[in-house]
Amino acid sequence: MADDILLQFSILIPALIAGLLVLSTHVPLGIEVLQRGIVFLDLAIAQVAAFGLVLAYWIGLDSDTKSVYLLSQIIAITAAIIGASFLYQFRRFSAQIQEALIGIVFILAATGSVLVLSTDPHGAERIKNLLVGQILWAEQSTLIFTSIIYVPILIAWLKFKDRLGEYGFYPLFAITVTLSTQLVGVYLVFASLIVPALACRQSRSPLTAAYLTGVLGYILGLILSSLWDLPAGPMIAWSLVAASLTYYLLFHE
Repeated sequence: MADDILLQFSILIPALIAGLLVLSTHVPLGIEVLQRGIVFLDLAIAQVAAFGLVLAYWIGLDSDTKSVYLLSQIIAITAAIIGASFLYQFRRFSAQIQEALIGIVFILAATGSVLVLSTDPHGAERIKNLLVGQILWAEQSTLIFTSIIYVPILIAWLKFKDRLGEYGFYPLFAITVTLSTQLVGVYLVFASLIVPALACRQSRSPLTAAYLTGVLGYILGLILSSLWDLPAGPMIAWSLVAASLTYYLLFHE
């Protein structure tokens, strides 16, 4: 019994650390996305980043060596930044037109991944992993690499948000979403960005409230997925919604 508990903790603790890393950047960026009224921007960029990873795999960058791993990250981040820069050009249009164009980019990136992996015997599994994520199998090296990138991004955003402006927002957002997509998957990236920020947007301290709500959602989701033997990513997404809805109903002003 004790061995089983220790095994569960050895899996859940790294997963929780991965979730906290994602929340650290996604909560403030999610608040910004809601303020800009471009809700599906993050979903599109996450899908473009996933497409970049698929391309990296397709050209043979599927090794665990550090050099190959870094090269695949560069390809994915480059794809996301190019996609974000392209989406940046949509700002001249109304919010409704922006959302429609962002949706088109999402569809192209999503179907592009399907086309590239259509002849791969493990293609369906790879697409599933990119969408749902593998948070329970977060490796220490990946967490360290993500932390090294996230810390300066978070500092830059919290301290120099006004100086960065719109043009600075998109590249930072692209890099952040690219890394988080590999940790938790496209769906949980979207949930982490939007759900806590939406529930707490009218709070006296929306950033703090969204952080706390997000942490509660991740903890609850990981515990329930372990107890009920359910996929962690989808369970966390549902728990984020439950925690955020509870906060909204109890503390909505």
